[in-house]
Amino acid sequence: MKRFNFRWIGFVAGRYVSRRRRNSPPPLLAILGIATGVLALIVILAVMNGFQMGFIESILEISSYHLRVESFPPEQMAELRNRLQALPETGAAVPFREFQSLLRSGREAQQAALIRGLPPDAPEIDAAMGNQLEFEAGSFDLGGDHSILLGAELARRLSVRLGDEVALFSIAGLFSGLPSPGPADEASGALTDRFRVTGIFRTGFYEYDLSWGFINIAEAEKISGAGLVLGIKLKNRWHDGRAMESVSKALAGAPGAETLKLTSWRDYNRAFFGALRTEKLFMFLLVGLIFIVVGLNIFQAQRRAVLERREEIGLLRAVGASSAAVRLVFVWDGAIIGFTGSAAGLCIGLLIASHIPVFFTLLERLVNFFVAAANMFLGAGGAAGEFAIFSPTVFYIKEIPSRVIPREVFLICMFGFLSALLAAWFASGKAARTGPAEVLRDE
Repeated sequence: MKRFNFRWIGFVAGRYVSRRRRNSPPPLLAILGIATGVLALIVILAVMNGFQMGFIESILEISSYHLRVESFPPEQMAELRNRLQALPETGAAVPFREFQSLLRSGREAQQAALIRGLPPDAPEIDAAMGNQLEFEAGSFDLGGDHSILLGAELARRLSVRLGDEVALFSIAGLFSGLPSPGPADEASGALTDRFRVTGIFRTGFYEYDLSWGFINIAEAEKISGAGLVLGIKLKNRWHDGRAMESVSKALAGAPGAETLKLTSWRDYNRAFFGALRTEKLFMFLLVGLIFIVVGLNIFQAQRRAVLERREEIGLLRAVGASSAAVRLVFVWDGAIIGFTGSAAGLCIGLLIASHIPVFFTLLERLVNFFVAAANMFLGAGGAAGEFAIFSPTVFYIKEIPSRVIPREVFLICMFGFLSALLAAWFASGKAARTGPAEVLRDE
């Protein structure tokens, strides 16, 4: 018999998996354990990625941009923008000004807001930002005089609709010494002007919908005197380090380059993105404990299988099988369990992750059915359909997002497969040390 004839090794391993002895736990339990772990991790991380990537894209596409160029003379903006747009890494370069203000729609309704001045053609310059804004009323219309776009929650807080007017108070403009574009507020002395609501938008990020507004960049300069900033969108935001080097070289000889400040999205949002990364890591580790439990079960099952098949192991050794080949039989056994469980969990997990809203709807209906049945049985009364996993009254979402990242799915499947493989490897150590003489002596 050849030392490593994988044909017979695979045949024997397949027989061991399909025909367990009466006292041995069935391999189906181990396969279900691996499949459950892979399924749970894929679905949980898909939902987590959906929420996190929604927040991240709202921040990057609307607020911070991928790169920001600040502290440059306003008269050099056109030249700097032309240099940046000529770079192959650059997707868009959008000038803007932003400042803190107070919006008031009446004597009682008022709300602090961050106002950003943008060019009227900003959605054409930066299509990603335009796609991120979902307008409930109106559109991205900053072409008219004194036009303002408000977040949906901000408009609700101010009790305004499309076409209504709001008063904008800018203390920054007062201290900057700019001439007043409108009358001063009698109570605070702050510069104020009235704007007409031409659009109400949602971003999916509550903080932006509650505290953001957009006006024309020229009017932002008149009101606040806020510094000019160039927001850069990259074709690939993950290559921001390489892009920063290219931007620095492109702007090296520009007038006022010595005062420029260049910031990446990683630095601008370091604390928030670091918290999201830590949250995902700990979630991955906690759910990954399933694989440790399943691996220990496979280890115990394989050890029992080795003890029960000592006679067969001795027979294999007697007819010429090496200790490594005998050990490989049980390792192959674990590989079959790991591969089957990972493949089953992968298929079911991707199916659920790609239809998350349907899955949660069915789950909610099932729970509400049992709740209604229990209430009817106990005579407690009450209407069914009240339970919701992600209720809109608690969570600021319209539907449950899902985002599958292939790299993470691959790692999950590998963890499931390797947990079974390593458990089988360590459990089969006794099989490799079993010799024919030892089996005959025990008999």
